[in-house]
Amino acid sequence: MASLDTAIQELNPKQLEARGEQLRQEGIVIRTYDLWKTYIMGDQEIHAVSGVDIEIRRGEYVAIMGPSGSGKSTLMNLIGCLDTPTKGLYYLNGKLASEMEDDELARIRNKEIGFVFQTFNLLARASALHNVELPLIYAGISSQERLERARRALSSVDLEQRMHHKPNELSGGQRQRVAIARALVNHPSILLADEPTGALDTKTGNEIMLLFERLHEEGNTIVLVTHEPDIASQAHRIIHIRDGKVDQDEITSRSKN
Repeated sequence: MASLDTAIQELNPKQLEARGEQLRQEGIVIRTYDLWKTYIMGDQEIHAVSGVDIEIRRGEYVAIMGPSGSGKSTLMNLIGCLDTPTKGLYYLNGKLASEMEDDELARIRNKEIGFVFQTFNLLARASALHNVELPLIYAGISSQERLERARRALSSVDLEQRMHHKPNELSGGQRQRVAIARALVNHPSILLADEPTGALDTKTGNEIMLLFERLHEEGNTIVLVTHEPDIASQAHRIIHIRDGKVDQDEITSRSKN
């Protein structure tokens, strides 16, 4: 792997673009090559992510798991194009995200990634329908199409009857369903969920995990970031992160392969 990673990083821009197209055609949505994120703290270098190589294919359901301080959140930020690597390459759906400027990263985040956060991140004064519409507004979609797509997204998470309710009129589980609908509305390449059950009670959390399983069965690519083994075990593959590196990559009993 190391020699391949070195060879990839020595390619010229046209070759890098061709490599991205090859990955896309092979159905590889996420591919990192020797990915690093280093922070300078005084006279120390902190390697939060240290040479990570991962590959996730379209339609996979993957959990990225690790204890606090393992580097999983930093890796999530890199995968989610919320941060840029110190070195290494990252392809998202064939596009070389690691070389993009901030404006390009913002566009690719809106188009390719559906985010689901632990704290929902909903607008308090907006209805569920308007919250789900937001990514489509940023994408420049017409008003009528926005409404139709937002309604369909809410219907897909069984919340069509609550579309005109504001977040404070919804339960925690319903708010997370709104957040999931918002993440799905742009038909992203990946659904990236950060501790999606962390703010929910056990019963509601289990309902949300059942929804993720259903969404996966419908063809969505899901990447779930968690520190909880029981949540990670519901994915079909677990990438264990420790000290900024991939410690283990395992297929779970839920995988049909």
